[in-house]
Amino acid sequence: MLNRYARAAATRILTPLAKLLIRLGLSPDAVTILGTIGVCLGAWVFFPQGELLIGVLVITAFVFSDTLDGVMARLLGRTSKWGAFLDSTLDRVGDAAIFSGLAIWFFQGGDDRVMAWLAMGALILGSVVSYARARAEGLGMTASVGIAERADRLVVALVTTGLVGLGLPEIVLKVVLAVLVVASAVTVMQRVLFVRQQCLAAEADAANPTP
Repeated sequence: MLNRYARAAATRILTPLAKLLIRLGLSPDAVTILGTIGVCLGAWVFFPQGELLIGVLVITAFVFSDTLDGVMARLLGRTSKWGAFLDSTLDRVGDAAIFSGLAIWFFQGGDDRVMAWLAMGALILGSVVSYARARAEGLGMTASVGIAERADRLVVALVTTGLVGLGLPEIVLKVVLAVLVVASAVTVMQRVLFVRQQCLAAEADAANPTP
C-alpha cells in the first residue's frame, strides 16, 4: 500500500538530493550499496545494545537509499536489469539485518524470547513474501498481491521500535510483531493462491486452445 501511495511523494522530495549526488560523482549502485551498509550498521550495532531509538534513526537515514538510487538511475537514464537485481537483493539483506538485530537484543539483553522469536518469524516470513513474488515473476507470472508488502512491514516495525526506544511499553512492539507475522503469513498464502490461479488458467487455455 505504501509503495503505491508514497513513492511519488518520496521521488519529488529526493530528486534534489539525487541531482546533488550525481554532481558529486556517485552512481546509483554506490548509493544502493552504501544505503544497505548503513542499514546493517544501524541494526547490528545499536539494536543488540538495546539502543532502539538510535538504531531506528540511523536506519531511517539510510533506508531512503532504496528510492534514491532509483531516482538517480532515471535521471541518468541508466535503469537496467542489473540495477533492479542489485537493489532487490540488497533489500533482502537490509530487511534481515533489521529483524535479526531486534532478535539478537531480545534473545540477550532484552531477555524476552517471545519477542525474539516473533522478530525471527517476521524476518523469515517477510523473506518468503519477497521470494514468492520473485519466483512467480521468474516463471512469467505475477504475485504483487497481499496485505503486507515490504514497505508496510518496515514502516510499522521501525516506527514502533523507535517509539519503544522513547519509552512506549514493549508489549506494543510484541503485538505489532505478532501482527506482522500473521499478516506476512497471510500474504504468502495470498501470493501462492494467486499464482495457483494463473497456473490453472494457463493449463485450461492450453487444454482448450482458441480456434
